[in-house]
Amino acid sequence: MPGNLTLGTTASNANSQIIEYGDTTRGHRFLAPGVLTIRDFADYQERLAGAFVVLDREARKARILEQANALAAAEGLALRDDPGLLEEVAGLVEWPVGLIGTIDQAFMDVPAEVLTTSMRTHQRYFALETADGKLAPRFVLMANRTNEDGGKAVVAGNERVLRARLSDAKFFWDLDRKVPLEDQARKLAEITFHAKLGTTAAKVHRVEGLAVVIAQAIGADGDATRRAARLAKADLVTGLVGEFPEVQGVVGRYIAYEQGESAAVAEAIADHYKPLGPGDSCPTAPVSVAVALADKIDTLVAFFGIDEKPTGSRDPYALRRAALGVIRLVVENGLRLDLGDLFLAARGQLGLDNAALDGELLAFFADRLVVALREKGVRHDLIAAALAGRAEGDLVRLLARVDALAGFVGTDDGANLLAAFRRAANILRIEEKKDGHAHDGLPDADLLRLDEEKALAAALADARGASEPALAAEDYVGTMAALATLRGPVDAFFDKVTVNADDPALRANRLRLLAGIRRTLNHVADFSVIEG
Repeated sequence: MPGNLTLGTTASNANSQIIEYGDTTRGHRFLAPGVLTIRDFADYQERLAGAFVVLDREARKARILEQANALAAAEGLALRDDPGLLEEVAGLVEWPVGLIGTIDQAFMDVPAEVLTTSMRTHQRYFALETADGKLAPRFVLMANRTNEDGGKAVVAGNERVLRARLSDAKFFWDLDRKVPLEDQARKLAEITFHAKLGTTAAKVHRVEGLAVVIAQAIGADGDATRRAARLAKADLVTGLVGEFPEVQGVVGRYIAYEQGESAAVAEAIADHYKPLGPGDSCPTAPVSVAVALADKIDTLVAFFGIDEKPTGSRDPYALRRAALGVIRLVVENGLRLDLGDLFLAARGQLGLDNAALDGELLAFFADRLVVALREKGVRHDLIAAALAGRAEGDLVRLLARVDALAGFVGTDDGANLLAAFRRAANILRIEEKKDGHAHDGLPDADLLRLDEEKALAAALADARGASEPALAAEDYVGTMAALATLRGPVDAFFDKVTVNADDPALRANRLRLLAGIRRTLNHVADFSVIEG
């Protein structure tokens, strides 16, 4: 069976890639190191299994979960869900053998997130929890082989390594919690946030000022917001965060509670980094929301202000993630905030008088919103139509328009009116190009000869009269209902009326009627960008 398999013979550079293959393989390095001769794929899989290698990745994952759950259940505990760790461990072992170990009780007063971070990141251990969801002093590890002693030596060795790691964590924890967070915050003046943007202490000062502005707008407690913003990044100088950067914010929350800060302040310290991604929870407590928004908006305005904007795949300061975080905070909490006002306030904190930044940031947010909503199945063209080329700083209002528009174009009335809009727009584009001018004026009532012309003119006036106050009241469903009344008169007009009449005056008047259709619909949304 030995031979060559040649791929890529049609490549443009005419080079070939040679992959040598044969009919032999080997089993587990320690448990079955001998050579295996293979007949076919089924035989390959079967022989590897007999040689202590689980070939299929999904089968390895299932074996890991089965063993880990059984070990946990035997202790009256539950395996903490961790899909990412499961994926990683499945790629590290060929023959998973689950073993259970113990965390020394002396370490259990260290924040649980620190313990799990140490176990997960450094050792690839699975955490176990009690019935009430608290971290248990036990863990599951996956060895890559069976052992004659039932794994006792492996467990003892892993417990010894974990003990050493957690000894450092406990040392820092005991030391850090004795230092007031305000004292730690003062040390932020020694840390450079960015060469062009000053120290981390300067950023904290800006975030504090902006957070208070946001707190006033959303009804959050001003004093608690100011305090939380001031202490939010104090734990960055602690030894524990230096050792475990993944738990920044969380450590500050624990210390804040220990030092008597209010729950609103303590939780905001941990939450102000959130949401970190689409799978992360979004803060809902007003103080947390105010500080989280202020932190992200300051970052965005600051880096746009020094022209450090994302380009292509390059986004070293995670500004796209920050923008998506702002969108989630605003939308999921239903906050009626104008982003333009917040950008202005942030520029004030930074001493930037470049008002053009606000427009750039709103355009950036519009792009991020398209990405965020597309992942939820919302059509990008409807977002573009609702924006209608305008800068929209109120995301809740924008999404309400998108929802109403989506509902409208999904109806028969909406679909037919969209088709009529396109017909009107196409005729106008051709005739206006031919005439060398737009036909944007109002139609002359004296030139409305046919009943269908008169009915359309009246319907357009009625629709505009109903849609404008509905738009002003942000009643977008009502706005779309006003547009829906146009379907019958528009259809009848196209069925019965010849637009390009021989009489130039009648022709011009009928083109103005078509312009009225275009104008009335575009007043609500840019129907020209809607697809389908």
